[in-house]
Amino acid sequence: MIGTGWLEGWRLTFGGEGALGWEGAVTTVVESPGDRVFVALYDVHPGDAVQLDRVEGAQAGTYHRLTVRPMTLDGPVTAWVYVLNGYEGGLPTAWYLTEIGNAAEAAGAPADYVAALRARPTRTTLL
Repeated sequence: MIGTGWLEGWRLTFGGEGALGWEGAVTTVVESPGDRVFVALYDVHPGDAVQLDRVEGAQAGTYHRLTVRPMTLDGPVTAWVYVLNGYEGGLPTAWYLTEIGNAAEAAGAPADYVAALRARPTRTTLL
């Protein structure tokens, strides 16, 4: 990780429930004036980007890579994010949401942001 920031004018949401063969919906972002998403920034080698596209479903058409301008403490930077090619809606599994909350916390997201993530409804419960 090379830094963190905020993607202003976007919100974290979920989609694709049932359509992707997962137990619940998966993460995506959608444009939403007035909202923002905490982001962790990584330096990805171009050769690794091809592998990441494969893992994230960009080559299969599940997601597409979109260039965005998150705001960091050093100012705006150019980055890219994967956006779901599908409908918004559905609930993630409790496990999946826990992983997202843990990752946000590990990256240094504010406590209130992490708490709001973890308070979202889920399709399943943790065992």
